[in-house]
Amino acid sequence: MAAFIQTAKDKNVDFIIDLGDFCRLDSASLVYRNLWNSFPGGKHHVIGNHDMDRYTYQEYTQGMNMPGRYYSFDQGDFHFIVLDGNNLFDGKEYTHYAKANYYVDAKKRAHIDPEQMEWLRNDLAATDKRCILFSHQSIEQALNNGTEVRKILEAENKRAGYKKVVMAFGGHNHSNYSKEINGITYVQINSASYVWIGEPTQTEKRYPKEVNDRFGGILKYSITYTKPLYAIVTLSSKGATLKGRKARFVPPTPKELHMNDSVGMFPLVSRIQDVNVKF
Repeated sequence: MAAFIQTAKDKNVDFIIDLGDFCRLDSASLVYRNLWNSFPGGKHHVIGNHDMDRYTYQEYTQGMNMPGRYYSFDQGDFHFIVLDGNNLFDGKEYTHYAKANYYVDAKKRAHIDPEQMEWLRNDLAATDKRCILFSHQSIEQALNNGTEVRKILEAENKRAGYKKVVMAFGGHNHSNYSKEINGITYVQINSASYVWIGEPTQTEKRYPKEVNDRFGGILKYSITYTKPLYAIVTLSSKGATLKGRKARFVPPTPKELHMNDSVGMFPLVSRIQDVNVKF
């Protein structure tokens, strides 16, 4: 966190944003919030599913000084939209994640609720600026009703008569890739520090016993990176340039553990690759 904040200050960026699963509101997490809040420019958060492990969204948004669970803001010539995909849908009604209630059938998780859908339509129509979206669960892959969201974005581009919605960023899958769908570029931003494997990864060889004893609940099933990962995005009227960081896996590496080069459908990588998008 300190490296990220120092880079943001050195580069004089306009604002910083996390893509969810950032930190808790307890005293042990205060060091991270204090570091985050030491940045003098704009600061924005996205709600992640694990941000709802102990809180309601009302408690979390208040604790993190967020304007709401979804919201938008302008910066220069661009309009930025933050979405909240942390909704359960049982086929009849929508319920927001709260205090770890989302550990259910995966098809019931990760939805954008109808209220938010309508707000998104109106928010897009109300601006004449180019639009960029942020969500924890990626719109093109991790949202269970992402196709409906993409239809709203594509319909606005058609209505506007030009590429108005240009990019969308997600961060749920601890992976990295970019893909263009119907003129909109979707970018998955990697975790700052580790990838969740979901099975033992011989972490006893990575860290001393006292570290594994303290953090074993997450380290046991993860592989960490040798450097913190983050990216800087530069925007102009002509396009966007993303400059990411590259690290290595702390050994034993996935290769040494005879793993595939992906976890499910997501690339298993210790980097955030550079991306260039033309508007």
